[in-house]
Amino acid sequence: MPDPQSYIEINRDAWNQRAALHVDSAFYDMPAFLQGKNSLNDIELSLLGDVSGKKMLHLQCHFGQDSLSLTRMGAMVTGVDLSDTAIALAESLSKQTSLQARFICSDLFALPELLNEEFDMVFTSYGTIGWLPDIGKWASIVHRYLKPGGRFIMAEFHPVVWMFDNDFQTVAYKYFQSSPIIETEQGSYANKDAHVQLTSMTWNHGLAEVINSLLGTGLRLMQFHEYDYSPYYCFNHCVEAEPGKYRINHLSDKIPMVFAIEAIKPEYHNNNP
Repeated sequence: MPDPQSYIEINRDAWNQRAALHVDSAFYDMPAFLQGKNSLNDIELSLLGDVSGKKMLHLQCHFGQDSLSLTRMGAMVTGVDLSDTAIALAESLSKQTSLQARFICSDLFALPELLNEEFDMVFTSYGTIGWLPDIGKWASIVHRYLKPGGRFIMAEFHPVVWMFDNDFQTVAYKYFQSSPIIETEQGSYANKDAHVQLTSMTWNHGLAEVINSLLGTGLRLMQFHEYDYSPYYCFNHCVEAEPGKYRINHLSDKIPMVFAIEAIKPEYHNNNP
């Protein structure tokens, strides 16, 4: 079994391979994006609101489609990702579209060594926090980069989803997971037939752990929502129950699949909240 301390190298290698597979996949539909399609979903758009003129930090941005979609909406975006392949693709896409965004390749927890700024908004979405072993440290990074009055927006797959095996037949993992989950899979969610084997190390994080970590930094929870569908066809046995809403066929609408959060960093005056 790999040493849990080597998770950064293991996951970077996996995401380097995924990025190379994903950029030309039907899942990410690059032709539509290049023609102006916004890659963001209604779930996060409803929380983001008007981002025009906002300075935004996008954590775990993959190869930049969502970051550049936010740029199209008028935001000034900095995207961060662990994968150097993904960041190189994001920079290339930025030039190809003439959309001005900044991209930084960094392990999330090492970001303060490279970036010393504050932002109006911090954003992260879908399949992000499970790659991180320390959710408290993650929350402190979110807080660190928000200016007073700044907003944190998050849309993420629900921790109940990660309790199941890949075929959603059995509950294979604990909701309250402390040890790493090490898996090797064939292909990727965006290209299941790809002839690659990808080893990944992930951690489950329950809702109380996520929310209390954010509150523990001093952020204030403004909105919390749960959804019985995924906006992506990325799990086995998915069916499109409604346009753009995917559920596991045999589970229908019986389980939560996504949650979303809006939190704010309070403004302080004269050392009083």
